[in-house]
Amino acid sequence: MIPHLDLKRTNAPYQAEIAEAMQRVAASGWYVLGKEVETFEQKWAAYCGVSHCIGVANGLNALELILKAYEFPEGSEVIIPANTYIASILSVTTLGLKPIWVEPDLRTFNIDPKKIERKITPRTKAIMVVHLYGKCCDMKPIWDIAQRHGLKVIEDAAQAHGATYNGLKAGNLSDAAAFSFYPTKNLGAFGDAGAITTNDAELARKLMSLRNYGSTIKYYNDHIGTNSRLDELQAAILNVKIKYLDAENERRRTLARFYLSEIKHPHLALPSAKTLYDDAWHLFVVRHPKREQFIDYLMDNGIQATVHYPVPPHKQKAYAEYNHLQLPISEQIHNEVISLPLNPSMTDDEAAYIVQTINQSVSLPHATVGYHSSL
Repeated sequence: MIPHLDLKRTNAPYQAEIAEAMQRVAASGWYVLGKEVETFEQKWAAYCGVSHCIGVANGLNALELILKAYEFPEGSEVIIPANTYIASILSVTTLGLKPIWVEPDLRTFNIDPKKIERKITPRTKAIMVVHLYGKCCDMKPIWDIAQRHGLKVIEDAAQAHGATYNGLKAGNLSDAAAFSFYPTKNLGAFGDAGAITTNDAELARKLMSLRNYGSTIKYYNDHIGTNSRLDELQAAILNVKIKYLDAENERRRTLARFYLSEIKHPHLALPSAKTLYDDAWHLFVVRHPKREQFIDYLMDNGIQATVHYPVPPHKQKAYAEYNHLQLPISEQIHNEVISLPLNPSMTDDEAAYIVQTINQSVSLPHATVGYHSSL
């Protein structure tokens, strides 16, 4: 079986360095907000091309802390993409804010800039973009809209480590950006971990306080904060793995280029190749009108495909108050998407087998149904 992702295999080349880093932390006697976190914050800020990085406990907390720091009045509206992982929405509603759903562009899966402005009201305070699957959103028109209406721009860059837009890296395309370093990410820790990047010095100072109970001086609390700190052990692991991020992303691009050029299937909608060299290719996501049969076919042939994500946030039980919304593009995406295996540990032979297996499926009964793509 070719797995969708084998973390043991992916991390194997770095095990000796990681073990050494973990031992260094164990021997230091300092386990929270120490030198490893400070070092990683400096490295990640430099990598993203920003002035400040604040390490936090996870990607969801990163989004929540950004929104909390801006102190938007309760009930304020935040423009969000309808097609995203639920964490993006949770960060908004947890802070007592209202998500305003905007449909994606079917070609990119990302929020459609042309549909944003009509959703803005006097209560709108921010636009949250999600660089889904490792492809940056089209940020220039989004920035133009934000400036016209005096809105903050927030990036959910949890899947976009190393992705670029017009020469700038994800994390440097907004007022503030949130990253997750969950183990499956392009830059993944060995547990939950996250960070915020920004060029706003005052915002960075506030976030440093908010992540640590609202305190900058021990036992003195300036804000109603929380406990959301990147720990030393995860930071040490990230300090090892950040050195290999660009090489791993390049391997992802090589595999994506091969898929894009060699997969020949009339009923399979492939991702756009327009930004091949800018994308981080966290996931290689295709669409098929009969997803379950196609996944079963792949599994029967030793290929593990998965779905990111089967249910759109507005149709989740957790958001029953939004279940009535009709967002047909998002719903089509969530009904059709399939994530093919694509990760740095894959071999050329595995990629070739996947392509061969997909191309052979064209003649199978379940794959011959006519597919009128909206691309």
